[in-house]
Amino acid sequence: MSATVTTPTPTPTHALTESRLSRARWAASDGIAMAHRNLLRLMHEPDEIFLGLMIPIMMALVFGYVFGSAMSTGGPVYREFLMAGIFAQTMLYGIASTATGVAIDAEKGVIDRFRSMPTARSAVVVGRSLADMVKGTADMVLLVVCGLLIGWRWHEGVLSALAAVGLVLLLRIAFTWVGIFLGLVVRNPDSASLAVYPMAFPVTVLSNAFVPPKEMPTWLAVVAEWNPLASTVAASRDLFGNPGFQADSWPAEHALLLAVAWPLVLLAVFVPLSVRRYRRLSR
Repeated sequence: MSATVTTPTPTPTHALTESRLSRARWAASDGIAMAHRNLLRLMHEPDEIFLGLMIPIMMALVFGYVFGSAMSTGGPVYREFLMAGIFAQTMLYGIASTATGVAIDAEKGVIDRFRSMPTARSAVVVGRSLADMVKGTADMVLLVVCGLLIGWRWHEGVLSALAAVGLVLLLRIAFTWVGIFLGLVVRNPDSASLAVYPMAFPVTVLSNAFVPPKEMPTWLAVVAEWNPLASTVAASRDLFGNPGFQADSWPAEHALLLAVAWPLVLLAVFVPLSVRRYRRLSR
């Protein structure tokens, strides 16, 4: 007499969970493949990498050695004050390359071709964000080396310095999704790149990146201290142990909290907007 082996029938809940896990693995795999494609494309355009890094390096040198000599806290002290602002500014201006890359893919029909393929719906935008984060991390490493060469140092230990770098990269993640949304909306590479600067320039200048807010008029200091960029700059300065010269205001005293909250707010706004815009491209 032979025994009969029966295979248990999966319950609806188990089947639904397996289906969701399968879709998540599929989306992750497609997103990584798209990120790899974007990184390969970037490697074939070294001029974009070079120009993107030369601007913050030149600003660090000009502000640190030329304008810094005119500051009351000039010399090495100002250069230590400056570098956190350069780090955050570079993450902000990275929006330009993100928006331009997305607009190029939209204009040339690359996105439409990907949409017609059996790929996850989120793969294109997720892949773009992953590739830009890799680039942002590489930019950050090179800028840290540049800062060390001009006399900048961290003073609170390696773990604290890594936490500061993490805050800067968190801001880059949020700004990346702002760039993705701009690229999907504008869809013209030249216009997408130009659209970034009227937004990025005042955000950078009206902050604590280059000048302490206490040196500004009172109403302007309030704007500067509530700037999302300023929160990351202030928190990273504290973690690096660099001089901050901050006023005794609520944003200055809770810079770390705001440095986490502002990027999360930007992500909560621009990730859904980007996904929604991407799904409506062909309509």
